[in-house]
Amino acid sequence: MATNTLASLKFTTAKKPTQLSPVHIRRNKLAERIDEQIALATALAEGRIYAPSKTKVVTDADSGEKSSVQTAKRVKTWFWNTADGKVSLTIKYGSKILDLSGGKNRPTIEVASASELVKTLELVKAAAGAGELDDVITAASDKLRKAFGK
Repeated sequence: MATNTLASLKFTTAKKPTQLSPVHIRRNKLAERIDEQIALATALAEGRIYAPSKTKVVTDADSGEKSSVQTAKRVKTWFWNTADGKVSLTIKYGSKILDLSGGKNRPTIEVASASELVKTLELVKAAAGAGELDDVITAASDKLRKAFGK
């Protein structure tokens, strides 16, 4: 009976990669930051406070013992309300603003209202996951690296 069940499966010799390529690491990093912005925009629309936490290792000055402590994580918003009632949005990789306009030097996305903000962020996340932003992310990553002297 067990062999009939296993016979319906397709077996291959594929191996799990030991590490991700730098391009995939950058995509995942951007996707995580966009997820934070989506959570922040959703919380603001619902009137809640978005307060993620992170674990930090702290060393006691007297005894030298290390302990883990939950602290608030600082999340900077990528969006703001404009004077005409619309919402402006910039996508960032690290501290660099990504120019998603295709070299037209217009890095700010204009959104009609706050309700459209989450949809726009999800659209940008989908584009990043599909690899459409790889060149822009790589350029921003190179600029950040040069700023650190690497």
